[in-house]
This record gives sequence, C-alpha cells and structure tokens, in this order.
Amino acid sequence: MLKSVGCGRLRAGDAGSAVTLAGWVHRRRDHGSLVFVDLRDRDGIVQVVINPEVAPGAHAVAETVRSEWVVQVTGRVAERPEGSRNPDLATGDVEVEVEEMRVLAESRTPPFYVNEDAEVDELLRLRYRYIDLRRPRMAEVLTLRHRVVKFIRDHLDARGFLEIETPILIKSTPEGARDYIVPSRVHPGNFYALPQSPQQLKQLLMAAGVERYFQIARCFRDEDLRADRQPEHTQLDLEMSFVEREDVLGLIEEMFTSLVREVVPHRRLLSPFPRLTHAEAISTYGTDKPDLRFDLRLIDLSEALASSGFRVFSDAIASGGVVKCITLPGEGAMPRRRLDELVGFARERGAAGLVWLAIPPEADVTDVAPEQVRSPAARFLSGAELTELVRCAGAGAGDLILMVAGPEASTNAVLGQLRTEMGRRLDLADPDMVAFAFVVDFPLFARDETTGGWTAAHHAFTMPKPGHAEAIESDPGSVLADSYDLVANGYEMASGSIRVHDRELQERILRVLGYTDEQIDERFGQLLGAFEYGTPPHGGIAPGIDRLVMVLAGLDSIRDTIAFPKTQSAVDPLFGAPGPVEQAHLRELAIGPLPQPDR
Repeated sequence: MLKSVGCGRLRAGDAGSAVTLAGWVHRRRDHGSLVFVDLRDRDGIVQVVINPEVAPGAHAVAETVRSEWVVQVTGRVAERPEGSRNPDLATGDVEVEVEEMRVLAESRTPPFYVNEDAEVDELLRLRYRYIDLRRPRMAEVLTLRHRVVKFIRDHLDARGFLEIETPILIKSTPEGARDYIVPSRVHPGNFYALPQSPQQLKQLLMAAGVERYFQIARCFRDEDLRADRQPEHTQLDLEMSFVEREDVLGLIEEMFTSLVREVVPHRRLLSPFPRLTHAEAISTYGTDKPDLRFDLRLIDLSEALASSGFRVFSDAIASGGVVKCITLPGEGAMPRRRLDELVGFARERGAAGLVWLAIPPEADVTDVAPEQVRSPAARFLSGAELTELVRCAGAGAGDLILMVAGPEASTNAVLGQLRTEMGRRLDLADPDMVAFAFVVDFPLFARDETTGGWTAAHHAFTMPKPGHAEAIESDPGSVLADSYDLVANGYEMASGSIRVHDRELQERILRVLGYTDEQIDERFGQLLGAFEYGTPPHGGIAPGIDRLVMVLAGLDSIRDTIAFPKTQSAVDPLFGAPGPVEQAHLRELAIGPLPQPDR
C-alpha cells in the first residue's frame, strides 16, 4: 500500500507515530520557509508541514505542487502548537511533520475549485463528474448512500429475507410509463424491455415459495424528468408472502426508524409514523405526499360562507365547490406586493384567484368589523360573516388567511402547492427532521384525462380493499385499493400494496383497464398461469434509494445522490450519451433510423 492510514483518521492519540499518507493537494500555503499542505483523501483532510531544515528534498517538491496533484508523504504525527488548532477539522489537533514527499500524479488546473463549496453550474459538474465527486460534500453523500444500502441489506438479512437478482432484459409489460427497449440481434425485429420495476418477477418469486425476497434493483422509465426523477433509478424491491398490510408497514417503520437513528443520528423523527388515508391527505394538505415537518392545514370554510354576500364564495359553493384556506400565524402585516405575488402564484396553478384577509395585531377577533381588516373581500362581508370566517380559520390577531374558491379537487391542489411554497418561504419546516408518514387507501382506478377510460392508480396488480371487489365493474371509481405509500418531507419515498393472487380477480381488473382477453393472455399470461398453481397471499413495497438518500442528506435533487446521473433532459454530459450508432451495428440488429421531418 502507498499509505499506512487515511488522512482523516489521525487524532491527538496518534502523536509521535510514523505514518505514510497519500492523497490530493486540497490546499497549499507557502509561509516563507515552511510550506503547509492540506492533504485530502476519502477519509478527510489533514495538514502536513514541510520544513526545509528538516527535509530539504521534500521542501523542494512541496514548492512545485499545486491543487489536485496527487502526492505521497512520509513523516511523524505531532500535536499542533497551542493557538493553531483547527476545530472545524476532525484532524485539527494534529499535523504531520514531513520527512519525504513525492509526486504520484500531476493535475491540470481543474474547471472549478474542489476546495471551496461554491455554486458551480450543474452541466459543468456533470461533464467533470470525476472531479465533482472529489469535493468533500459529494464524497460524504456517496459514503452515506453506501451506509444506507448496507444497513438495509443487513437489516433484511437478519429477518429472513433472501436477496435475489431478477433479469434486466425482459418482456415489455405496462407499468405506468414508457419502456426503454433493446433490439435483439438473434431474433431480428423483436425487442427486450428494460424493467420499470420487477413487479411481476417478484410476484413470481412468491409463487415459487421464496416467501421473503428483496433486491437493490435498477429500474428504467422513459418519462419526463424533474429534480427527483432519473431515467434509471435504484429502489429497494421487497416482497413478503402470508402477510397483510400491517405486516409490511410494521417492517418498514421499524427498518427506517432504526436506519435514521444509526446512520444519521443527528436527524429527528416523527415517531410513530403518522397514518393518513389518501382522502384525508388530499383534504387536509392538498397532496398525497404532505410535508409534515410543519403543521399548516387546509381548512374548509364552505359551511361558514355558504350564504355569503361575496359572490366569489357563495357562487362556488352553490355550484358544488368549496371555499378553503390556510392560515399563516403572524403574517398579517405582509406587504401588498407580496400578497399580489401569491395571487399570481395561485392563478398560475389553475385557481380563478386568491382571496387574502390580513388581521392587524390590535384587532378584536371575537367581533371583527370590515374596517378592522385588510382584504379585497372585506366590503362584501358583514361583521358577523368576518367573525365566523376568522373563527373557522383558526386565526388570531396578526394572522393572514389565504382563501381559494372553486371545485374541490383543484382547490385542494392549489392550496396544497401554496402550503408547500409558504413553508419554504417562511422556513416553517424543521431542517433536522425527517417526517415519515404512511398514506393508505388509495383509489384502485383513476380516470385517464386523455381517453376518459380507467387506468390503475398504482398498478394493475393491487388488491382491492376487503368488500370493494364487488364494485370493480359497476363503479370502478368507488373501489379503494389495499395500497400504501411512505412519504417524507414532501416526497413520495415508497409505494406498495397487497397484491392480487387470484387469476379471476386479476383478469377482472385488467378488463376494466381496457385489455382484451387476448392482450391479457399475451402480456400477463406468465403471472396468471402461476396463480393457478397455489400462489400465497403476498404484498410488498419499493422505497426509492436515490430519493431516500436525498432526504437524509438534506439535498434538493436526486442527481447529487447518484455517482453518474443524467441531466433533466436525459443526457450524460460525461460520455455524451445518448449518441449515434454505427450503421453496421444497426444492420446487424435489422433496424434503422426513421426519416426525420423537415425542420
């Protein structure tokens, strides 16, 4: 080995010991006769000092080195003199007095600083990802990801799970997004698909008697990207036989609670994990992935305002809609310019408008007069109506009420986004908290806005809740699924369900989704056939590893949790992918590019 210890591992107890270190020059400082180098490797940074009177040869080398050169030093650990210790470094109590130094590799000037936590254009970072990953913060995230995956593997192994790999080249099956397809040279004109998830495969493992399966699975989806999506992602895929919903949720809560406490002990947890039905989450928070780090709820004012003289409210309620609000404590003095911004925010997201009501600190909220408050609606509301509105909104003196009127679904959606935005602007969320929660009882079916037909709200293999299967054909929209999501800090972390294990029931669900009997047999015959040979009741869940690490690390994008990610347009700037393929290769595959339309 070219090193005897990692740079970041040295402590005061190592003083007097001889060491050999190797790493990158993080920072170099020339103090006349003495040269100080901060030497960095994966374990951290330590200061080394080169004295020309002690090691003239090493000093000559040290005068030539520059940032990101790779060097090896041999010397002795010494405690730093009083007044020169660095409390910001784990190794800040010691330094290495160098006796020998040699250059292992020189470096060109990097395209951005590694030794500064400065903002760098993401495209540049991805083009030079191997340099970006040297930055201490990025190295910490990679280490965190390793520790998270290792914890999961050890935890599940101790509970009787088998880690089993499933194929990457499979048959295209509908999973809710477009497949990436791979042409077959051996079978011209035929294609494999990359798995969106191992859904049918893990169910087949349950039919095979595995009982407890998991894998750290690579999944591929050809869908539009955003900050928390990638064309290829990693998930913990997990399935269990002879279980009900509570068995799966109990396992996940225990595992994630233990993971946070062991791997990121500085993060706080909501414990036990709250549970919300899908209907409760939408009604109370405007989303099925609420951020519970702050307790800001949507409040229904419809009953209080049904007879209001303000037509914006009364007309919406009379046409079957609602009036709902969020109340922001202490924000009653918000300036008009910011209030107008919020009105624009709501309109951009589909609301007809946003009605605000600002209550001065000196107001008497038990008897509100129109002249006491600031609001474009104040002159249309009586004192009694205002008093009841303020009471129902749970508002006090100095608070701000933000109201939306309209159809219930769109009103919930707009206020949910406004709630998230105000949580961000007002720093309402505790940055040290991971607020996990379970959302259960999703609809089994959802309307396709394009075709008007039914689609699967989760996927086609989800078991209806007990007593709901009878309405699959007669009233699909009323059927609830025995499904569940794990959410945290405003993100969906995992999705799962108890699965269908009966052929007849599975075929009924697929027919509602629009599949013909021929399509059912062609696309799902392998799974349906297994159901005829004694498949046990089973269920599972699939937490996303990338998103989990993102939340635990306090990041805003999963791209920073992946060693070599794609951009938001699915491009790899480092390798230049996707790129053209040689014509000879295309001929081998019996495929060719389609003619492109004139631009």
